[in-house]
Amino acid sequence: MTGMARTTSAPPEELAEKIIDIDVSEEMRGSFLEYAYSVIYQRALPDARDGMKPVQRRILYQMNEMGLRPDRAHVKCARVVGEVMGRLHPHGDSAIYDALVRLSQSFAMRVPLVDGHGNFGSLGGDDAPAAMRYTEARLDRAAQLLVSSIDENVVDFRPNYDGQELEPDVLPAAFPNLLVNGASGIAVGMATNMAPHNLGEVITAARHLIANPEATLGDLMEFVPGPDLPTGGTIVGLDGVRDAYAKGRGTFKTRATVKVEKVSPRRTGLVVTALPYSVGPEKVVSRIKELVQAKKLQGISDLKDLTDRTQGLRLVIELKNGFNPEAVLEDLYRLTPMEETFGINNVALVDGQPQTLGLRELLQVYVEHRLAVVRRRCEYRRAKREERLHLVAGLLVALLNIDAVIALIRESDDSTAARERLMATFELSETQARYILDTPLRRLTRFDRLELETESEQLTGEIAELTAILESDSRLRRLVSDELAQVAKDFATPRRTELRENSGVARSAAIPLELGDEPCTVLLSTSGMVGRSKGAAPPAMFEGLRTVHDAVAVSVPASTRGEIALVTDLGRLIRVPVLELPELGDGGDSPPLASGLPVSEFAELDESAGERTISLAALDPDGPGIAVGTAQGVVKRVAADYPQNKDDFEVIALKDGDRLVGAAQLVTGEEDLVFITSHAQLLRFPCSSVRPQGRPAGGVAGVKLGDGAQARWFGAVAVPEDSVVVTIAGDSSALAGTQAGSAKVTAFEAFPAKGRATGGVRCQRFLRGEDVLLSGWVGRAPARASRADGKPVRLPDLDSRRDGSGEPLGRPVATVGTGRTDTGVATV
Repeated sequence: MTGMARTTSAPPEELAEKIIDIDVSEEMRGSFLEYAYSVIYQRALPDARDGMKPVQRRILYQMNEMGLRPDRAHVKCARVVGEVMGRLHPHGDSAIYDALVRLSQSFAMRVPLVDGHGNFGSLGGDDAPAAMRYTEARLDRAAQLLVSSIDENVVDFRPNYDGQELEPDVLPAAFPNLLVNGASGIAVGMATNMAPHNLGEVITAARHLIANPEATLGDLMEFVPGPDLPTGGTIVGLDGVRDAYAKGRGTFKTRATVKVEKVSPRRTGLVVTALPYSVGPEKVVSRIKELVQAKKLQGISDLKDLTDRTQGLRLVIELKNGFNPEAVLEDLYRLTPMEETFGINNVALVDGQPQTLGLRELLQVYVEHRLAVVRRRCEYRRAKREERLHLVAGLLVALLNIDAVIALIRESDDSTAARERLMATFELSETQARYILDTPLRRLTRFDRLELETESEQLTGEIAELTAILESDSRLRRLVSDELAQVAKDFATPRRTELRENSGVARSAAIPLELGDEPCTVLLSTSGMVGRSKGAAPPAMFEGLRTVHDAVAVSVPASTRGEIALVTDLGRLIRVPVLELPELGDGGDSPPLASGLPVSEFAELDESAGERTISLAALDPDGPGIAVGTAQGVVKRVAADYPQNKDDFEVIALKDGDRLVGAAQLVTGEEDLVFITSHAQLLRFPCSSVRPQGRPAGGVAGVKLGDGAQARWFGAVAVPEDSVVVTIAGDSSALAGTQAGSAKVTAFEAFPAKGRATGGVRCQRFLRGEDVLLSGWVGRAPARASRADGKPVRLPDLDSRRDGSGEPLGRPVATVGTGRTDTGVATV
């Protein structure tokens, strides 16, 4: 081949190199704008008319096309996602499934649109939804309102992404979905965040706007005062809400719903039953634990998440004793997600363009859309009825001339000729003639003629009604308003979110975190209920009350950060912090002690030995101590040298078989000590005649007992002139509190003082059948008697006779106390 000339051919023209010079900045600008518009219009922003983003609209439309209505069975979500992705939404299946999940979440949507079966996630995203192959779904009842009448040419349709299917531009939306369920989305250069509202309130405002097109924002806010979040809670500070309703943008704070409750017999807690919108319990729990561990949050002893499907959200925050619940709650609002800020940004598409809309504009866009939908529906229905009326009229002509019609058809060569002859002979249209030829002969009976005439009349009336609506704007508006009213009647629910004008501030000095060491009074009822009052309770706190637990056995002064002691009949003192005692009410219609707790909650007693609490002691190291008396007549003044390193200790060395029958907190050491025996003897002697002894001592002789006698009661009296003696006699074969017996009330001053270790004087004579004093009591009037269950028993009036007999009782008396709280040295 050497020496030969090499020849080359030019490339085809279509393969020739083409270089186009473009401006990179212009290309980038154009491409970015195209991308931004696609994101804004096709993904992120909802349409202001139906409140739907394209993916949400496609899900509801396709589910409706699949027949997944509330009266049908659920189907796998994977099937729904596949249908939507293959027919209408050419994007990832995860985006479609996420949108489907949100439409079913009752904590995200004020009115859920999808009825789901399975795990569709939890509040705040703490628990992710199950995979689409496990969950099932169908349309909810409310979703049918959004797609109702969509097959009646009420909205425009456009081709889908490949031109093989049609999809709606917008849904008919029988309720204002955008305001009711809100929306959130991030586009390019803009975002939307719209709060949910109460369906009943929004519909009422829309109906008002329909009836009054010139209504102002203030008029509409009378019906829609603020958002209504699906999770409830509290909105504090409404200025931001007003700004959002006026200008489309504003912020407000949402707070958890919290109640202060008794979470255990000794503890007060904060019970959270609702959290701010989109905040989950796990987020709150983890944040509180972090703050407690970092010592930035004080006063919390325990935290429990008791949320379940039965009672819903329930977070129990147990508080330490001595901390103010209101102050701890304010710290929780300030430092944890229990208070969050919600920023309203009402950006939605109006005629394909993003706009920031206020409340009135949002309602106006919806009302105009709904009016257009109902108008097009009326036009469609009128056209359908006119078509049917035209056919019925032709069929009636054929029935009236049935013989001629049959003969004409038989004489015709083919169907075309028959149709043309029918049109020419009976002046029918082509449509009527074709319908007559297609009608079976069995329809051409006398009965069918009556049916056709009735149908004709009905169609004529419906056409006239639809025409009247279309020709009258007021009737059209009234129809739309009535349909909205029916939706509200069927689907409206009570408001869940509370609205508060004041936004609140951080904890002020007026609410200290910890409770101060303030004076209080610790009370013990005759039925064993104990509690502390606020400050020094007034003497007449229980005057006139005759209900359960209103008889006071012991009243001792204390301070909220101090301690008191429970005195048992085995001679033990058991320390109890005053802060652990429940705080009592202030009287009213029910006795404060009814809100106390049994003493068994604060002391571990020896049940095998039958140990019981008989009194209280103040544990004042500088005071005169306490005085105790035993069933064998021993008395002892216990010096106030209580050990500081022991929670319980003995104050007397009891003999075998002996027990304490009373204990009194001494105030001055000048009180009168009193014994009442089973032989109805009362001994009164001065406290000064008994010298104080140390705790190991066994005491001295207090009262001289006869053969077989026992001391029934022991105590101290500080105000003799205001005190009374109550004695109850009965049969020795029965125990006190199990038989009624007889009772006697005597002024204490009627009994003279005697020397210690003497027998005293008679306090009651026995009636026939009585041989023993069942119980006794001395204290400040008025005296209160109670049954074993704490219910009151009426006592007789004051008896002037010192040793007279008693009056029969109607019910057994288990315990006696006073109706006052300033008992001074009252005892059991």
